[in-house]
Amino acid sequence: MQTFYDKNSFSKYIAELKEKKKKIGFAPTMGALHAGHISLYQEAQKYNDIVISSIFVNPTQFNNPEDLEKYPRTIEEDIKKLGDSKLVDAVYIPGVEDIYPNGMERKHYDFGGIENEMEGAARPGHFDGVGTVVEEFFRQVQPDNAYFGEKDFQQLKIIEKLVEVLDLKIKIHGVKIHREEGGLAMSSRNMRLSEEERHASTIIYRTLNHVNSWFKSIPINDIKNRVEEIFSKENMELEYFLIADEETLKESAVSSNGRNYRAFIVVNVGNVRLIDNLHLD
Repeated sequence: MQTFYDKNSFSKYIAELKEKKKKIGFAPTMGALHAGHISLYQEAQKYNDIVISSIFVNPTQFNNPEDLEKYPRTIEEDIKKLGDSKLVDAVYIPGVEDIYPNGMERKHYDFGGIENEMEGAARPGHFDGVGTVVEEFFRQVQPDNAYFGEKDFQQLKIIEKLVEVLDLKIKIHGVKIHREEGGLAMSSRNMRLSEEERHASTIIYRTLNHVNSWFKSIPINDIKNRVEEIFSKENMELEYFLIADEETLKESAVSSNGRNYRAFIVVNVGNVRLIDNLHLD
């Protein structure tokens, strides 16, 4: 596995791959890698000649400077995990100046309104930051296929829209959520949980499974009340729970035939913000 720390050397590598007409699969990360990240590269290896990872903690997608500061950084362990996986051909670890040569300004995008729902409402400007960094990576890596986890389902939809808006010839693939043994969605933030908090957090996935069974026969408003009641008895804060149309990401009060729906939840456990979602049958 080759490791690149600057844009110039990485660009030469990409130019050589393009000259050889190699099909490139790419999954960007912010590091603190876990099995969920590795599952992206397992998927990428099936359909590409070359698999590329990147590690970059993107400052422009954090609204809270404290959250940026606390974000786990484990570069040496990450490089070892990628190498040990035998799935990745190259990892790109750029400096801020390689991604933001003109200063850390985020571009503004029109994602058709999905950027204003859920996480966009909670974190203004967040998806402009995501769009800015992903566009820059796409232009540098020039992948044929790019892979993103469904845990950040709204982000996945934003990136699909980004490719459409910019008319990039990149196929976006969503990869199923990777879960810990108790069902907790794998996340780099999980390493900030105590063992007790990690165990308590399994209630999130159990609740989503209840929602899936209730969805067939119980009105959405009643489901919301039940979820709020569950978390009122837990030592954690339910930031939001909603059921939304998978395409528009707009919250739904009633379900309609022929539409796909997904439950979305955000829970604060101590000072760790956990997000999860589940497609509803």
